[in-house]
Amino acid sequence: MRTEQIAAKALEKVGNDRYILSIMVAKRAKELSEGASVLINLDSKNTYKFTDIALMEIAEEKIVFEGVSE
Repeated sequence: MRTEQIAAKALEKVGNDRYILSIMVAKRAKELSEGASVLINLDSKNTYKFTDIALMEIAEEKIVFEGVSE
């Protein structure tokens, strides 16, 4: 699947809110860079950026936005 399609699917999962998606991707990418386990199966032939992995995890609903607490 192309990056644009993955991003569109991930955006859909967060209610089409680009701000929330960008925050989620940034936080998850930081976790991955610090050694967190990848939650999806990846093709070992390719190398992926942490942000791409985060987008894929959100698109596949492995990472879910639960809302803002007040």
